[in-house]
Amino acid sequence: MTSFEHRKSAFGDSLRQLRGGLSAKAVAAGAGWPAHKQSKIENGRQLPTADELDLLLRLLDAPATTAARLRNERAAIEDERVVWRQRVRAGYRARQDEALAIETSATTIRAVELSVVPGLLQTADYAHAVLSTARELHGGTDDLTEAVRVRMRRQHVLYEPGRTLGFLLAESALWHPVAPPEVMAAQLHRLLATIGVPNLRLGILPARTRLPVVPLHGFWILDEVVLVEDLSGERRITDPREVDTYRAAVERLWEVAAEGDRAREILARIEY
Repeated sequence: MTSFEHRKSAFGDSLRQLRGGLSAKAVAAGAGWPAHKQSKIENGRQLPTADELDLLLRLLDAPATTAARLRNERAAIEDERVVWRQRVRAGYRARQDEALAIETSATTIRAVELSVVPGLLQTADYAHAVLSTARELHGGTDDLTEAVRVRMRRQHVLYEPGRTLGFLLAESALWHPVAPPEVMAAQLHRLLATIGVPNLRLGILPARTRLPVVPLHGFWILDEVVLVEDLSGERRITDPREVDTYRAAVERLWEVAAEGDRAREILARIEY
């Protein structure tokens, strides 16, 4: 069980204990939802919304201190798992502003990307294409121009002293273009220019190379926090044991990564 799943389970258990002698069926009836929903909440399979939790706390006559603790815990759990459709309702710039703040305060940034060029290494046109596909999938306010502008500002960290930066990119990500040929060609030149930048390490995971670890998804490690994005949302991992697992995976992947001239050769053979 991951830390995220454990917290959801513990939160549900707290609600189960709070109802005391009341049956789950009675609580569900009072809340106006099916009994199976109450069961999912108490078993940690479903996180109640803020309004749903407030309703439960009123029904169960929760003490003020307990209610405050549970509200804070629900909010913290929700922060661990952010659903994109909810996040982008107000637009895409806010997520870029948040990333800018996190990266500016981080001293070590490491990333593994399997299907897309890392955001800190993207050209503006490539970034716009990536964000456009996200908007097509999730909807949300069309503020992509502003979002791209902030994403470009994020790249200042690449050239500031005092940081350690490492990016691993699967070669296959470049063979699946997300933009027109001229945009992809410019993106390749951008990656080539990145090789040799002080304090920045770029590695290409060559196609047809056996990997020592099977990375099921891309991820970022910023100091002591891991960010995992998937199609529906993003999860933040802070449990030290889980973070160490991601660090170990990165180190093993670097063992087969192409760097320097080998990376240049791989980038040079890609055509659109």
